[in-house]
Amino acid sequence: MFANWRNSLQEFLDWFLRKRAHIRFFFPKLFLLFVLINLVCYWWALLTTYPQHLASWKGDEYVLLGFPVAVLGAIFDAMSFYVTLAIVRRALASQSNVRFVSYLSVDVFIAVLATFWVLFAFVASGWVVSIVLDRPETLTYRTELYEGRFWKAILNPLAPDNIRNIYFGMMMGASALLPTLYHFGVAIYSMFRWMAGRMLAIRAR
Repeated sequence: MFANWRNSLQEFLDWFLRKRAHIRFFFPKLFLLFVLINLVCYWWALLTTYPQHLASWKGDEYVLLGFPVAVLGAIFDAMSFYVTLAIVRRALASQSNVRFVSYLSVDVFIAVLATFWVLFAFVASGWVVSIVLDRPETLTYRTELYEGRFWKAILNPLAPDNIRNIYFGMMMGASALLPTLYHFGVAIYSMFRWMAGRMLAIRAR
C-alpha cells in the first residue's frame, strides 16, 4: 500500500514539475488562481448562507469585503502550496513508512492553521473596508466579533446560525484544504489498489 502511495505522489510531483517548467510567471498565475478560487468560495458561501445581507444597508460592505479576503486567502494558499511541495519531497525521500506518514500529516496542521487565518482575514478585511466606507471600526471590535462567533460555533455547533457560520468558514478554507484532501484521496486510492492486488493474488493461487 505504501509503495502505491509513494508512486502516486511521485507521479504527481513529476507531473507538476514538468508543467511548472513550461509555464511562464508561474507564481503570479498561481496566486491569481487562488484569488479567484477564494472569491468564488466567498460569494458561494455568502449567497448560500446570508443572501439577505446583500440587500441590507451593509450590502456594499459585503461586496467589498470579498476582495481583501480573497487576497489574504490567496497569500496563505500560495505559501501552504509550496510548503506542501517541500513536505512531499521530504516524505518521498524518507526510507521509513512512519516518517513518510509523519511528514504528510503536517498538512493536517496546515488545515487547522487555515481556520485561524480565515478569522484573521475577515477581521483585517472588515477593518479595512470599514475605513474605506467611512464607517470606521476598531480592530478590537472586529476581533471580538469573530472571536465570539468562533466560540459560539465551538460550544453550540448545532445552532442554526452557528451551522451557517461553520459552513461559511469551511467554504473559505476549502482551497487551503486541497493538499490535505489530495493526500487522503491518494492514500485511500492506494489502499484500494493494494487490496485489489491482494485479492487478485489470492484468486490466482
